[in-house]
Amino acid sequence: MLDLEANPSLKRLFFIARMRVTVGFVVALFAFWFAQPNINSLVIGACVAAIGELLRVWAAGHLRKGTEVTCSGPYRFFRHPLYVGSFIVGLGFAVAASDFFSGALVIFYLITTLLVAVFLEEATLKEDFGTEYQLYIRGKVEPTKRRFSFSQVKKNGEYKTVIGFIFAMGILGFKILVSSN
Repeated sequence: MLDLEANPSLKRLFFIARMRVTVGFVVALFAFWFAQPNINSLVIGACVAAIGELLRVWAAGHLRKGTEVTCSGPYRFFRHPLYVGSFIVGLGFAVAASDFFSGALVIFYLITTLLVAVFLEEATLKEDFGTEYQLYIRGKVEPTKRRFSFSQVKKNGEYKTVIGFIFAMGILGFKILVSSN
């Protein structure tokens, strides 16, 4: 476990990480407010976002949080596939929103919060798994032969992100309907 008291920089980053959900809701409100989606932007953006969400689901179906260095599924190719997936979902939203301000706001938020999350996760994994994680970083571990698990997806709470994805695209679709009347 990280000793945040011993490292003020990590303590500040941890504060940012804890605020990311609250700030995320504020960013989402502004992004939805200014969004000007059209049917083409919504379809293309939803397709891009769906790719990101599929990556997240795939990762969540393999991830065993806090118990191991996961080396199966997308973790064979990316150290942080959930974050890569989140960024792709955000790009999809930016395309779907069809508004520079909305897109820029979402992308800025994601870059900031995901970089903080990656930094903290790296520090935590190095602290908790030491040599095993260092070997994983250098690509010196054998990938785990583990099958994808829907129960693991549920255990990791990824269904909430799927619901959020559907809800976000639904709101943008609703904005299209309202603006066309």
